[in-house]
Amino acid sequence: MPHIQVPENAPGILGPMKFSPQTAEPMNALANALLQTDEGLSRGERELIATYVSSQNECVFCQTIHGAVASAYLGDEDWSLVKAVKEDYEQTPLTNKMKALLAIAGSVQKGGKNVTSEQVEAARHEGATDKDIHDTVLIAAAFCMFNRYVDGLATVAPSDPNIYRYRAARITQKGYSAEGEYTPQAT
Repeated sequence: MPHIQVPENAPGILGPMKFSPQTAEPMNALANALLQTDEGLSRGERELIATYVSSQNECVFCQTIHGAVASAYLGDEDWSLVKAVKEDYEQTPLTNKMKALLAIAGSVQKGGKNVTSEQVEAARHEGATDKDIHDTVLIAAAFCMFNRYVDGLATVAPSDPNIYRYRAARITQKGYSAEGEYTPQAT
């Protein structure tokens, strides 16, 4: 049960965003700026970074919704790639560049000062640009904040994967917003 009274049928971050629209707007703008662009990293890669950091923070809602969005962008219909990334990204078919960026993201999750020059050089060696490195660090840092917001208020994380698939389809079409329906409508 959430620590504050949030609207029903608004799981995870959506409840606090409905509770506080004045903070929801800039938070959604940040999520859109970080995740809804293909400049440098693809949208799927950006969502994988968000998913990985959220899994390291044990934020069930965020790792599941962003995993669903990453899967939608990457054609990972059964979510097997996302699951593998969360378990051991080094053993996945991801590019060496993406693996190096996930190492950086994991260090940011532990604390920004944990990112090493060696990690940055390894990412560059694999073809990462300064923009890729910048965006990886910012996505990882932002998701530490988003994860703590969601879990610090003890929000609800639905167990039905169809809720996340439905929401992911909306996000891939319209971007991030606290508006709209949060669950599939009965047919």
